[in-house]
Amino acid sequence: MRNKYIESFEKAQLEGKSVPEFRAGDTLRVAVRIKEGDKTRVQNYEGLCIAIRGQGTGRTFIVRKIGANSVGVERIFPLYSESIESIEVLRRGRVRRAKLFYLRELKGKAARIKELRRK
Repeated sequence: MRNKYIESFEKAQLEGKSVPEFRAGDTLRVAVRIKEGDKTRVQNYEGLCIAIRGQGTGRTFIVRKIGANSVGVERIFPLYSESIESIEVLRRGRVRRAKLFYLRELKGKAARIKELRRK
């Protein structure tokens, strides 16, 4: 049971924010605003969404990508963060789990996810 004042405040915070519909298993491109000194720039972070958790303004998602030397890099993004410029869904994945933490142990072709075909 959440406080009605907190719920109304969160509802006001979420208004005007457009977030695409995505699930675990989807390949995402997250444009993140990075501040360096007095300059800001946008950097894309592209990878597989392995988990979504939380509710309301506290909702977060984890994106995993394979970096240099086949090292897995995971990053947790707050869904309604001011630093996120945009979220783009590149591929829809066909998975049977809500959390894909088992991908951390898999490497190479074993870590691939089939693409969801829409009819």
